[in-house]
Amino acid sequence: MFAAFDQVFTQENLLYLGEGALVSLGLATLSLFFGLILGVIGASAKRSRFFLLRMLGNVYVEVIRGTPMLLQILMLFSVIPSIYTAITGEVLRINLFLIGVIALSINSGAYSTELIRSGINGVDKGQWEACDTLGLSSFQTMKLVVLPQAFKIIIPPVISEFITLIKDSSLISTIGAVELLKSAQVIGAEYYEVMSPYCLAAVFYLVMTISISYLGKYVERKLAESD
Repeated sequence: MFAAFDQVFTQENLLYLGEGALVSLGLATLSLFFGLILGVIGASAKRSRFFLLRMLGNVYVEVIRGTPMLLQILMLFSVIPSIYTAITGEVLRINLFLIGVIALSINSGAYSTELIRSGINGVDKGQWEACDTLGLSSFQTMKLVVLPQAFKIIIPPVISEFITLIKDSSLISTIGAVELLKSAQVIGAEYYEVMSPYCLAAVFYLVMTISISYLGKYVERKLAESD
């Protein structure tokens, strides 16, 4: 089963897997960043006084959370370009990495919406009243007082979301994007043996996720000390 391990375990292959790991990490980082932006927008919509905004926020969260991420990736990869071609008659080619960032960001945004909404709800109501007394607008209150405290509350689940995105980045291998899992598949195809490169890829995933988990715990401790 591991007959080719000594052949696979070379500096060249490890560097190739390392490049794939960096792609996965970069994809997850960008997706978390844009996902948090979408989360702020989504949480604001769900808390809005306007029914239409609340409805849009709820539809976004329910649709994205209620459908598989792989399906969302495939929709961006094949369905949307097909619709574009049918309308314009031109072929739409989207960078595979960009498809991954968009799909994971949209997906992460739906989960971040609920995280941020719960964080906002966790801020003491007295903070809102104090800001209102000081004459701050709703936007200023949210930007300067509520969101900073909300993000402090949701640090642990955000770290968990980041770890999830690193693992879910492997899904873009299904559309041919070369990240960590696809790198392992390429090596496996070269040596006609997939167990060894898959095990090495698992080690890379573990190094990334465990490192981020410990980093998250460190940040939590520092935030707790500042209270």
